[in-house]
Amino acid sequence: MYVERLPVPALAGDLRTLWIQRVGDEPYVQRHLPTGGVELHFPIGGRPRLLGPLTRARLEVLPAHLTLVGLRFHPGAAPPLPMPLDELVDQHVDLAADRLAEAVATAGSPERALETIQALLPVRAVDPLVTEAVRLLMPWHPVGIDSLAGHLALSPSQLRRRCLQAVGVSPKALQRTLRFQGFLALAQAGAGSIAGLAADAGYADQAHLSRECLRLTGLTPRALLGGSVEACACGHDHSASYLPFLRDSFKNRRNGVPSLAR
Repeated sequence: MYVERLPVPALAGDLRTLWIQRVGDEPYVQRHLPTGGVELHFPIGGRPRLLGPLTRARLEVLPAHLTLVGLRFHPGAAPPLPMPLDELVDQHVDLAADRLAEAVATAGSPERALETIQALLPVRAVDPLVTEAVRLLMPWHPVGIDSLAGHLALSPSQLRRRCLQAVGVSPKALQRTLRFQGFLALAQAGAGSIAGLAADAGYADQAHLSRECLRLTGLTPRALLGGSVEACACGHDHSASYLPFLRDSFKNRRNGVPSLAR
Protein backbone atom coordinates (compact mmCIF):
# COMPACT_ATOMS: atom_id res chain seq x y z
CA MET A 1 0.00 0.00 0.00
CA TYR A 2 1.30 3.40 -0.98
CA VAL A 3 -0.50 6.72 -0.48
CA GLU A 4 0.89 10.13 -1.39
CA ARG A 5 -0.14 13.41 0.21
CA LEU A 6 0.46 17.05 -0.63
CA PRO A 7 2.33 19.01 2.04
CA VAL A 8 0.68 21.67 4.15
CA PRO A 9 0.70 25.09 2.40
CA ALA A 10 3.48 26.44 4.64
CA LEU A 11 5.83 23.72 3.35
CA ALA A 12 4.69 23.61 -0.29
CA GLY A 13 7.75 25.57 -1.39
CA ASP A 14 10.09 23.00 0.16
CA LEU A 15 8.29 19.65 -0.03
CA ARG A 16 7.04 18.12 -3.25
CA THR A 17 5.14 15.27 -1.62
CA LEU A 18 4.84 13.03 1.44
CA TRP A 19 3.79 9.40 1.54
CA ILE A 20 3.01 6.35 3.62
CA GLN A 21 4.15 2.97 2.34
CA ARG A 22 3.24 -0.38 3.88
CA VAL A 23 4.89 -3.62 2.75
CA GLY A 24 2.91 -6.86 2.92
CA ASP A 25 3.98 -10.38 3.81
CA GLU A 26 6.83 -10.51 1.26
CA PRO A 27 9.84 -8.19 0.80
CA TYR A 28 9.33 -5.53 -1.86
CA VAL A 29 11.96 -4.32 -4.35
CA GLN A 30 11.73 -0.53 -4.50
CA ARG A 31 13.22 1.23 -7.53
CA HIS A 32 14.09 4.77 -6.49
CA LEU A 33 14.22 7.06 -9.54
CA PRO A 34 16.02 10.39 -9.93
CA THR A 35 13.68 13.25 -9.00
CA GLY A 36 16.06 16.20 -8.67
CA GLY A 37 15.56 16.39 -4.90
CA VAL A 38 16.46 14.54 -1.73
CA GLU A 39 14.19 12.31 0.33
CA LEU A 40 13.85 11.53 4.02
CA HIS A 41 12.66 8.04 4.93
CA PHE A 42 11.32 7.22 8.40
CA PRO A 43 10.82 3.45 8.81
CA ILE A 44 8.53 2.99 11.79
CA GLY A 45 10.68 1.32 14.44
CA GLY A 46 13.93 1.95 12.54
CA ARG A 47 16.51 4.65 11.95
CA PRO A 48 15.75 7.54 9.59
CA ARG A 49 17.53 7.51 6.25
CA LEU A 50 18.44 10.14 3.67
CA LEU A 51 18.24 9.39 -0.03
CA GLY A 52 20.57 11.85 -1.71
CA PRO A 53 20.12 13.32 -5.19
CA LEU A 54 20.08 10.48 -7.70
CA THR A 55 21.64 10.41 -11.15
CA ARG A 56 20.47 6.83 -11.79
CA ALA A 57 17.98 4.38 -10.34
CA ARG A 58 18.77 2.82 -6.99
CA LEU A 59 17.23 -0.48 -5.92
CA GLU A 60 16.32 -1.17 -2.31
CA VAL A 61 14.74 -4.29 -0.82
CA LEU A 62 12.11 -3.24 1.72
CA PRO A 63 11.53 -5.92 4.35
CA ALA A 64 8.16 -7.55 4.87
CA HIS A 65 5.72 -5.79 7.21
CA LEU A 66 7.62 -2.49 7.00
CA THR A 67 5.71 0.76 7.41
CA LEU A 68 7.56 3.80 6.13
CA VAL A 69 6.80 7.52 6.13
CA GLY A 70 8.62 9.48 3.43
CA LEU A 71 9.22 13.07 2.34
CA ARG A 72 10.45 14.26 -1.06
CA PHE A 73 11.93 17.74 -1.33
CA HIS A 74 11.93 20.08 -4.31
CA PRO A 75 15.34 20.53 -5.96
CA GLY A 76 17.29 23.11 -3.94
CA ALA A 77 15.33 22.50 -0.73
CA ALA A 78 16.59 20.11 1.94
CA PRO A 79 16.75 19.61 5.68
CA PRO A 80 19.97 20.55 7.50
CA LEU A 81 22.50 17.89 6.47
CA PRO A 82 25.76 16.55 7.97
CA MET A 83 27.69 17.08 4.71
CA PRO A 84 27.38 18.97 1.39
CA LEU A 85 24.74 17.69 -0.99
CA ASP A 86 27.22 16.95 -3.76
CA GLU A 87 28.85 14.40 -1.42
CA LEU A 88 25.51 12.63 -1.01
CA VAL A 89 24.78 12.03 -4.70
CA ASP A 90 23.49 8.48 -5.32
CA GLN A 91 23.83 7.69 -1.59
CA HIS A 92 21.29 6.22 0.83
CA VAL A 93 22.64 6.86 4.33
CA ASP A 94 21.48 6.29 7.88
CA LEU A 95 20.91 9.42 9.94
CA ALA A 96 21.41 9.88 13.66
CA ALA A 97 18.24 9.85 15.73
CA ASP A 98 17.10 13.39 16.53
CA ARG A 99 14.04 15.19 17.87
CA LEU A 100 12.14 14.67 14.61
CA ALA A 101 12.90 10.93 14.44
CA GLU A 102 11.89 10.49 18.07
CA ALA A 103 8.63 12.35 17.45
CA VAL A 104 7.86 10.08 14.47
CA ALA A 105 8.63 6.96 16.53
CA THR A 106 6.16 8.01 19.23
CA ALA A 107 3.46 9.44 16.95
CA GLY A 108 1.19 6.41 17.31
CA SER A 109 0.26 6.05 13.62
CA PRO A 110 1.78 6.84 10.21
CA GLU A 111 -0.90 9.47 9.59
CA ARG A 112 -0.06 11.19 12.85
CA ALA A 113 3.63 10.88 12.00
CA LEU A 114 3.04 12.89 8.80
CA GLU A 115 1.38 15.63 10.81
CA THR A 116 4.23 15.63 13.33
CA ILE A 117 6.91 15.79 10.65
CA GLN A 118 5.31 18.79 8.99
CA ALA A 119 4.95 20.60 12.31
CA LEU A 120 8.60 20.05 13.33
CA LEU A 121 10.51 19.83 10.06
CA PRO A 122 13.56 22.14 9.94
CA VAL A 123 14.41 23.35 6.43
CA ARG A 124 17.55 25.18 5.42
CA ALA A 125 17.47 28.49 3.55
CA VAL A 126 17.07 28.08 -0.23
CA ASP A 127 19.27 29.93 -2.71
CA PRO A 128 16.81 32.17 -4.62
CA LEU A 129 18.90 32.09 -7.80
CA VAL A 130 18.87 28.30 -7.75
CA THR A 131 15.10 28.36 -7.21
CA GLU A 132 14.75 30.47 -10.35
CA ALA A 133 17.15 28.18 -12.22
CA VAL A 134 15.05 25.15 -11.25
CA ARG A 135 11.91 26.89 -12.50
CA LEU A 136 13.53 27.61 -15.86
CA LEU A 137 14.95 24.10 -16.15
CA MET A 138 11.50 22.53 -16.08
CA PRO A 139 10.85 20.60 -19.30
CA TRP A 140 8.40 23.17 -20.67
CA HIS A 141 11.19 25.79 -20.87
CA PRO A 142 13.60 24.99 -23.74
CA VAL A 143 16.80 26.57 -22.42
CA GLY A 144 20.53 26.18 -22.89
CA ILE A 145 22.66 26.20 -19.76
CA ASP A 146 24.84 29.11 -20.97
CA SER A 147 21.71 31.14 -21.76
CA LEU A 148 20.28 30.31 -18.35
CA ALA A 149 23.47 31.47 -16.62
CA GLY A 150 23.39 34.74 -18.54
CA HIS A 151 19.72 35.27 -17.66
CA LEU A 152 20.64 34.88 -13.97
CA ALA A 153 23.65 37.22 -14.35
CA LEU A 154 26.02 34.37 -13.51
CA SER A 155 28.86 32.76 -15.40
CA PRO A 156 28.29 29.10 -16.36
CA SER A 157 30.88 28.06 -13.77
CA GLN A 158 29.13 30.11 -11.05
CA LEU A 159 25.78 28.57 -11.93
CA ARG A 160 27.30 25.09 -11.83
CA ARG A 161 28.93 25.74 -8.44
CA ARG A 162 25.75 27.11 -6.88
CA CYS A 163 23.68 24.29 -8.30
CA LEU A 164 26.08 21.67 -6.94
CA GLN A 165 25.92 23.30 -3.51
CA ALA A 166 22.13 23.68 -3.41
CA VAL A 167 20.93 20.67 -5.44
CA GLY A 168 23.89 18.29 -5.47
CA VAL A 169 24.08 17.89 -9.27
CA SER A 170 25.01 20.09 -12.21
CA PRO A 171 22.39 22.20 -14.04
CA LYS A 172 22.56 19.87 -17.05
CA ALA A 173 22.01 16.76 -14.92
CA LEU A 174 19.11 18.47 -13.17
CA GLN A 175 17.57 19.49 -16.49
CA ARG A 176 17.79 15.88 -17.70
CA THR A 177 16.11 14.64 -14.52
CA LEU A 178 13.30 17.21 -14.60
CA ARG A 179 12.58 16.44 -18.24
CA PHE A 180 12.25 12.75 -17.38
CA GLN A 181 10.00 13.54 -14.42
CA GLY A 182 7.86 15.56 -16.82
CA PHE A 183 7.54 12.53 -19.07
CA LEU A 184 6.50 10.34 -16.12
CA ALA A 185 3.94 12.92 -15.02
CA LEU A 186 2.35 13.05 -18.47
CA ALA A 187 2.43 9.26 -18.74
CA GLN A 188 0.53 8.83 -15.47
CA ALA A 189 -1.99 11.41 -16.64
CA GLY A 190 -2.65 9.21 -19.70
CA ALA A 191 -1.83 12.08 -22.04
CA GLY A 192 -0.95 10.12 -25.22
CA SER A 193 1.42 7.66 -26.87
CA ILE A 194 5.04 7.31 -25.79
CA ALA A 195 6.19 9.11 -28.94
CA GLY A 196 3.76 11.95 -28.26
CA LEU A 197 4.74 12.14 -24.61
CA ALA A 198 8.41 12.26 -25.58
CA ALA A 199 7.75 15.29 -27.76
CA ASP A 200 5.58 16.99 -25.14
CA ALA A 201 8.25 16.50 -22.46
CA GLY A 202 10.95 18.07 -24.62
CA TYR A 203 12.78 15.08 -26.10
CA ALA A 204 14.03 15.25 -29.68
CA ASP A 205 12.21 12.00 -30.49
CA GLN A 206 11.20 8.67 -28.97
CA ALA A 207 14.72 7.28 -29.38
CA HIS A 208 16.08 10.18 -27.33
CA LEU A 209 13.59 9.36 -24.57
CA SER A 210 14.52 5.66 -24.68
CA ARG A 211 18.23 6.44 -24.26
CA GLU A 212 17.58 8.78 -21.35
CA CYS A 213 15.19 6.31 -19.71
CA LEU A 214 17.82 3.57 -19.87
CA ARG A 215 20.43 5.95 -18.48
CA LEU A 216 18.26 7.10 -15.56
CA THR A 217 16.32 3.93 -14.70
CA GLY A 218 18.02 0.95 -16.33
CA LEU A 219 14.76 0.11 -18.14
CA THR A 220 13.05 1.00 -21.40
CA PRO A 221 10.03 3.33 -21.15
CA ARG A 222 7.55 0.49 -21.71
CA ALA A 223 9.27 -1.78 -19.20
CA LEU A 224 9.28 1.01 -16.64
CA LEU A 225 5.61 1.75 -17.23
CA GLY A 226 4.59 -1.90 -17.20
CA GLY A 227 3.75 -2.10 -20.89
CA SER A 228 1.34 0.85 -20.85
CA VAL A 229 1.46 4.63 -20.64
CA GLU A 230 -1.36 4.96 -18.14
CA ALA A 231 0.49 4.08 -14.93
CA CYS A 232 3.85 2.99 -13.58
CA ALA A 233 4.51 -0.71 -13.26
CA CYS A 234 4.18 -0.54 -9.47
CA GLY A 235 0.54 0.56 -9.77
CA HIS A 236 0.97 3.44 -7.34
CA ASP A 237 -0.85 6.74 -7.68
CA HIS A 238 1.81 9.46 -7.93
CA SER A 239 -0.56 12.32 -8.76
CA ALA A 240 0.51 14.40 -5.73
CA SER A 241 4.18 14.07 -6.63
CA TYR A 242 3.63 14.95 -10.29
CA LEU A 243 1.22 17.82 -9.72
CA PRO A 244 3.82 20.60 -10.28
CA PHE A 245 4.75 19.08 -13.64
CA LEU A 246 1.17 18.56 -14.78
CA ARG A 247 0.04 22.01 -13.70
CA ASP A 248 2.88 23.70 -15.57
CA SER A 249 2.75 21.47 -18.63
CA PHE A 250 -0.94 21.90 -19.38
CA LYS A 251 -0.85 25.62 -18.56
CA ASN A 252 2.09 26.13 -20.90
CA ARG A 253 0.54 24.06 -23.67
CA ARG A 254 -2.48 26.39 -23.58
CA ASN A 255 -0.60 29.65 -23.38
CA GLY A 256 2.72 28.94 -25.10
CA VAL A 257 6.03 29.14 -23.28
CA PRO A 258 8.49 32.03 -23.68
CA SER A 259 11.88 30.38 -23.83
CA LEU A 260 15.46 31.50 -23.48
CA ALA A 261 17.66 31.04 -26.52
CA ARG A 262 19.17 27.58 -26.82
